[in-house]
Amino acid sequence: MWYYEKKLQYPVKVSVCNPHLAKLLTEQYGGADGELSAALRYLNQRYTIPDKVAGLLNDIGTEEFAHLEMIATMIYKLTKDATAEQMDEAGLGGHYTGHSLALFPENTDRTPWTASYIQAKGDPIADLYEDIAAEEKARATYQWIINLSDDPDLNDGLSYLREREVVHSMRFREAVELLKEERDRKKIF
Repeated sequence: MWYYEKKLQYPVKVSVCNPHLAKLLTEQYGGADGELSAALRYLNQRYTIPDKVAGLLNDIGTEEFAHLEMIATMIYKLTKDATAEQMDEAGLGGHYTGHSLALFPENTDRTPWTASYIQAKGDPIADLYEDIAAEEKARATYQWIINLSDDPDLNDGLSYLREREVVHSMRFREAVELLKEERDRKKIF
């Protein structure tokens, strides 16, 4: 069971309306390595992973939904005062035509989110390596967005998210080692 606290995990601020930065952030909203994909990947994998690691997947999967909420807030704040012309100039004309300023799970190329972005092999170690790779790809994407951004307020929130990806990767690495030891000791999976 989840309890929803009606505040963001970390404060989200933006300096000015900037649809171009909003477009870049859609990669983390509805892209293959974004927060929606991560949340669903981990919450699905938790059912076929040993109990001692299932809680980790549940906790991180839930946190990824909090990150999705932060990204949605960033995109909203970056576009809420944008004109149709500004959206079009930022490469979001097609998005504006289909959704106006509403959020929609798609990547920067306007490819809608798809379940094919998530994996669940059923082998605990294989799934955790997939999760480590997902966290490292998300970390890299956050860094590249920061590199393209000139908004110090936005970059503060993006830096927070980037660092959480590092922590998640470390926790998954620890879980792999734990399961490898158990596998080698008991000759299972």
